[in-house]
Parts: sequence; C-alpha cells; structure tokens
Amino acid sequence: MRQRDDMTFPFEEYERRLRELRERMAARLLDAVVITDPENLMYLTDYQTTGYSFFQALVVPLEDEPFMITRHLEESNIHARTWVEKTRPYPDTGDAIQMLVEALREFGLSDKTVGYERNSYFFPAYHQDAIHTTFRDGRLIDCFGIVEEGRVCKSPAEIEIMRRAAKATEAGMRAGFEVCEAGVTENEIGAAISAAMFRAGGEPPAVMPYVVSGPRSMIGHATWEGRTVQPGEHVFMEVGGCFRRYHTAMMRTVICGELTDAMAQAQERMKFALDEVHAQVQPGLTVSDVDNLVRNIITDNMVGASLITRSGYSIGIAFPPSWDEGYIVSLKQGDSRVLREGMTFHILPWMWGVEGDKTVGISDTIRVTADGCESFFSLDRDFVVKPASGKAAGDRAAGGRKASEAAPAVNGKGEDKDRGKDHDGGNGPRSARYEKGATHAESD
Repeated sequence: MRQRDDMTFPFEEYERRLRELRERMAARLLDAVVITDPENLMYLTDYQTTGYSFFQALVVPLEDEPFMITRHLEESNIHARTWVEKTRPYPDTGDAIQMLVEALREFGLSDKTVGYERNSYFFPAYHQDAIHTTFRDGRLIDCFGIVEEGRVCKSPAEIEIMRRAAKATEAGMRAGFEVCEAGVTENEIGAAISAAMFRAGGEPPAVMPYVVSGPRSMIGHATWEGRTVQPGEHVFMEVGGCFRRYHTAMMRTVICGELTDAMAQAQERMKFALDEVHAQVQPGLTVSDVDNLVRNIITDNMVGASLITRSGYSIGIAFPPSWDEGYIVSLKQGDSRVLREGMTFHILPWMWGVEGDKTVGISDTIRVTADGCESFFSLDRDFVVKPASGKAAGDRAAGGRKASEAAPAVNGKGEDKDRGKDHDGGNGPRSARYEKGATHAESD
C-alpha cells in the first residue's frame, strides 16, 4: 500500500477496511477476492471513474499486495486517487478477462480459491463465462456481499462526509422551493435544484433530482420533461445530494394553490410516521420492525393512498444508476436483520394515490446512533403552500416576476414560512420556516 494523505479519508481508514475484509475472507476460506462493484472499489481504495462500463477489478489476496485490472485509460485514476501500487491495464483492443486471469497466474493465485461478486452489475454473464472457462486450476466461489458487510455501518469519518452531502441536498431543495410555482416548468425547477446543489459543494449525484407535477406524480421514477406547473397543482420532488460519492436524500411536496383536506391529512400521516421513526428506531430493532412501523402508519389513512414500495433503504456510496444501497439492506417485511449503530437509511413514508391521482412525500435520511437515531437534515417537513396565480398570472399582468419576488410561501398549517426555524429536523414542536417554496420526488 502506498501511504498518502490526499484521499477522501485518512489512510488508516483504508487500512482498517482492508484488514476487516481480509478477516472475512479468512473466515470464508478464500485465498483472494476479485472485487468489481464500483461502490466497493471506492470504499476500499478511493478509486472512482465514470468509465465503469468497461471491466475493472481490484484483486485482494489474503496476504500479498492487492492489484487492479482496468482499461488503460482508467489506470490514471489508480495513480491519482488510490493507495494501490500494482496495476495491470488492458488496451481497448485487448481482452479484460484474459488480463485478469494472466495477472492471477502472475501473482501466484491460479490454483487458489478465489471469490468473486457473482451478482455485480459490472461483472456480466459473458465475462463470468469467460473466467470460468479459463481459470481452470483454481476454484471460483461467489462472495457477493463480502465488502458490503463492512459498508453497512458507517464510520464516524463517513458520517461527516454524509453531512457534507446533506448540505448539498438541503441547498438543492431550498432552491426548488424558491422557484416552484404555477407557470414554471419542471425543467426550470430541476435546473435550480441542480445548480444550488453544486454551488453548495455537491458533486454529480448518482441520480439527478426527481421533479414531477400534478398527474405526472403518479408515474414511478419520472422526472422533469418540460411540463408547465398549473395553478392548483402540487409538485413532488426528491433530491439526493452527493459528496465524494456519498449521498443523502429527501422528499418534499409543494402545493401551488389551496391545501385541500386530503392533502393536509396526507401531510400529517407522513410527518407522524417520521416522528415515530425518530422516537422508536434504535439498535436492536429488526429491519422488519421498522418497515412495519412506517407501513402501518401510512396504510392507516382516509385519503385513498398506499405505500406500494419498501419503506426505506440503506444509503451511502453510490454511482449511477441509483443512489441507494438497497441491495445491502432494504426496509421490508420479513427481514430479521438487526439494526446497528452507524447504519444509515433513507426513510420513505411516501403516499401513492392521494385522492386517486396524486403522489406526495416527505422523507428523511437518518443514522442509527448508540441509543436512537438522528436526521442529517434540519429542513422543515411541512408541505410548502404557494399562491395559485404564480408566474402565469404575473407574466400576463407585468411581464412576469422573479422567484425572489414571489409572495411569501406558507407551510401546510397556513403559517408564514419566513417566520423562523429551529434545527430539530422536524422531530417535534417547532416554528415553521423555509426560504420560499417546496418540492418532491421518489427513488424507491
């Protein structure tokens, strides 16, 4: 390992991660592992690239120095970012799996028991067929999840990085609140969110923000497509801020007009679910316990809505196409795994089908602490309510007005959102405040 002080985390953090991985390897009687998942490569070495559609792998022997196989172009990322010293790049005209097998032979692993991530998106079936055909003297064993066992509980250093991602998340959502009104397009809202995230220090997220309005909120995982927000409609937004590939995510909802009784009831159901999460979640509960807690509250509604997905998922390191770690842990019924300190979750008490044609959401990213849990955010949870007239009326009357000149937004209780705000993340009595607007979306 090449010691350096310019990586995302202190060098000792990577030493610990590698040591703990080798302890799990020894317990599984593995002589080496071939790691291909981009998130796992980042976790172990600080390596990242957008070029992960080409085969890349970190080979970790039980005792000797790790080495990496990458496309020749990506070798520069190894030297610029990581502690890895040994590399075996392949040209664009070369065979990646042949290079991997030759490197295994070169480093004395050709007749050993080698684990590989059989369920990795980035170790496709044709590559697996090739290695099974050419790696004949040793044994190949599926070890999918062996790195994720270390990733599931975040260290204090990782939590601090996620706090920086949370600043970008909140900045983006605040910007969405500010521009969101009748007469603007979903694209304008998405552009404002994205620009604010990046100005706040955020980096390209695994998924760009979800922004949908009115009836389009019923389309799963839809986002902006140029539609103009109409008076009386709502906007559903989900924003995932990113820093050093670590993410935090939140959902919020904006009403461009009157807050109906059904929407007010939906708001209170979701807020109550999050309040109960903050009151009850702690180490020792099971994944199923948390899902049942959220699901029972959301299901008990009088507005025709339902929770049609899992109620949350682990969140942390991510590359496109998704910001979640749901393949590590998803909050769903029947999962008896126990919560531990350091786990981080995006909690999703969202409601699909309010009054039959609306999807709304209020969500939170939390970390499990020694005796409870806490939010990464301080943003108020209430729906943001804005006048129905918005930009369309202003354009007709006076050539339009800037979002910063819009009438004060109010929350779902009819309170002026510029009246002050505390920083409890919405976990109890607080004076509602926000800086104009609201929005939302969903990444289940």
